[in-house]
Amino acid sequence: MSGMLTTHVLDLTHGLPADQMQIQVWYLDNPGGERTLLKTVRTGPNGRPDTPLLADDEMKAGTYELLFSVGEYFSTQAVTTSLPPFLDLVPIRCGLADSSVHYHVPLLVSPWAYSTYRGS
Repeated sequence: MSGMLTTHVLDLTHGLPADQMQIQVWYLDNPGGERTLLKTVRTGPNGRPDTPLLADDEMKAGTYELLFSVGEYFSTQAVTTSLPPFLDLVPIRCGLADSSVHYHVPLLVSPWAYSTYRGS
């Protein structure tokens, strides 16, 4: 089985998947050191990108950062936010120890708070 990294984003303010949120996937050569941008994607109507963030040969053990453009997303929604936004770019840094495993990293978010966990 090939490993993969997936995500989905839930907009807790509206109780819906977050459609059209930008996500950047970064690889960290060493934590606190050099970062490499691997790709930029957007979520679809189900709050998920069309394809896994990483899959097959893209997956390798190491430290990754998912950068969610929360401020940009909520600026397009029917919700009052602050300027500048309280949450703008939300980083989730995670270590993937086994490149043959499926890692799922959901983001539950509002303009004021967020939560994540290792999903299945």
